[in-house]
Amino acid sequence: MSNPDSLPDVTPLKSKPDPEHPKPFNTDDIDEEEEEDGDENDVEYDDEDAKGEVFGEPNRLKPQSREAQFRSEKLKMDSLLQRMQSGPVSVRVHDVIIKGNTKTKDHVIEAETEVLNNVGSMQELLKASQIVNLRLQALEIFDSVKITLDSGPPELPGTANVIIEVVETASPLSGQIGAYTKAEARSSTVEGSLKYKNFFGYGDLWDGSLAYGYDHSAELSAGVFLPRFKGLVTPVTARAYLLSQDWLKFSSYKERSMGLSLGLFSTPYHDLAYNLAWRTLTDPSQMSSRSIRRQLGHNLLSSLKYTFKFDRRNSTMRPTRGYAFVSTTQIGGLTPDSRSLRFLRQEFDLRYVVPLGFYHAALNFGVSGGVVFPWGNGFSSRPSSLPERFFLGGNISPVCALGGPTALWGFKTRGLGPTEPKRQVNNENADSSGVDFLGGDLAVTALADLSFDLPFRWFREKGIHAHVFACAGNVAKLTENEYRNISVQKFVESLRSSVGVGLVVPTSLFRME
Repeated sequence: MSNPDSLPDVTPLKSKPDPEHPKPFNTDDIDEEEEEDGDENDVEYDDEDAKGEVFGEPNRLKPQSREAQFRSEKLKMDSLLQRMQSGPVSVRVHDVIIKGNTKTKDHVIEAETEVLNNVGSMQELLKASQIVNLRLQALEIFDSVKITLDSGPPELPGTANVIIEVVETASPLSGQIGAYTKAEARSSTVEGSLKYKNFFGYGDLWDGSLAYGYDHSAELSAGVFLPRFKGLVTPVTARAYLLSQDWLKFSSYKERSMGLSLGLFSTPYHDLAYNLAWRTLTDPSQMSSRSIRRQLGHNLLSSLKYTFKFDRRNSTMRPTRGYAFVSTTQIGGLTPDSRSLRFLRQEFDLRYVVPLGFYHAALNFGVSGGVVFPWGNGFSSRPSSLPERFFLGGNISPVCALGGPTALWGFKTRGLGPTEPKRQVNNENADSSGVDFLGGDLAVTALADLSFDLPFRWFREKGIHAHVFACAGNVAKLTENEYRNISVQKFVESLRSSVGVGLVVPTSLFRME
C-alpha cells in the first residue's frame, strides 16, 4: 500500500477559474498513487530486500529504511505512469471522503463531485479530480482545496478512494472600493461593495453594493447567490436594487427603478432570469419633447429574459481567432396590472475572427441587430417603452462589447436615430435649444476591424497595437404604425458609418484606445 500524495491546488481561489475548461493534465505536476488489481503489470513491493537476519532473531524481518520505501514508491509510480502513457488504466471510484468542512454542508461539496461517479480509468479520474478542485474553489468559500487519490479496499481491486480536504475561509467578510469608467453611462462612478461568504453553510454568498456616478446616477443593491438550492442543478441568485439614471442631457428624462431580479436557471450557455421593478420617468427640466412627455410617469416591469451565449474567442480584449454568438429574448407584461409594460424584445450579436498569420494580425467581423415591439390590444398604434428602445453611439468599443446593437465608433452617446426638438419655454435662464434622442425599435450594426502589432519590440511586449476599423449602423422606429413607412431600401440608404485608425493601449484595468 502506498501513502497518498495530494493533488496540487490548480489555481488560486480569487481567480474564478472555469470548471468546464480545466488545464491539461501534466504528469510532472501531480504526484499520484493507486493500487491496481493484480494483473501481470502490477508492481509489487520487493520483500526480498526487506528480509534478513537480526542478531538473536534470525527469522525476524528487518524494517525498511525511508530510502528503501521511497525507492519502492517511486518504482510503483513510474510503472503507473508508463501504463497510463501506453493506454487507459482501468479504475473506478469506491468512495469520496470529505474532511475539514466544519460549517459547510456535506451535500454542497458532494454536488460538485458528481463527475467522479462516471470515471472508468485513471486518466479520467485525474481529469475529473482537477474539475472538482476548480469547481470547489469557484465557490469562493474555501481558502484551499486539496484532493488525494488513495487505493480502495483490498477486497475491491481496481478501485480508488477520493479524499477531499478543504480549509474554510478564515475571513468570511470582505470588501472593496474603486473608481470605474463606464462608457455606456458616459461617466465615471465610485463603487463599493461588501461580501459575506457561507453565512448559513450552504455555500451562500451575500453581498451589498453602492455605486455613485459623477452625473448623479446611483445604484444601491443587495443580493444572494446559492450554488445549490432545494436540489436544483443550477445556481440560484436573487437581487434587490434601487437604481437612478440621469438622461437629461440626451433625452430629457430621469429614470428611477426599484425592483427584484431572480436568476432562475444558469449554465455556461443558457441563462434565464425574471425581473420585477417599479419604474418612474420624470423630467425635472420641464423641457422634454412631446414624445418624451408621453412616456413620463409610473409603470410596472415584469419580464422574463432568456440568454443563449457561447464565446470561442481566445480573448475578449483583443481576439485573434475564434467566434462568438449571443441571443437574448425578453418578454414583458407577465402581470395583469394595466400599468405593466407589455413588449417583446429580441437581439443578437455574432462575431467571427480570422487570423492572418503575420504581425499577430487578425480581422474581426461582427454583426448585431435587435427589435422591440409592444403586444396586446392595439399594439401597432402604441409606442414602445422608452427605456427598452435601442440607442447607438458612445465610447464603447465594438470589439469588446458583445450582447447586442449598442456600440458604434464615431458617434456621441445616443447620437444615432430619431430625434425631436425639445419643448420651447419662456425662460431666459433655460436653454431650450437642442433635440431629444428618442431611440428606435429596430437597430442594426456591422463591424470590420483589422488589428496588428507594431514593428517595435517594446510595443509588442506591452501589448500595444494598432487597428483599422469600419463600422456602420442604423436605428428606426416601427411602432405607432411607422413600420408601414419603412423599407429595406430606405433603411440601408440611411445607414450611418465611420472609418478610422487607432492605437490600443491595454492595461490590467481597461482598454484605452
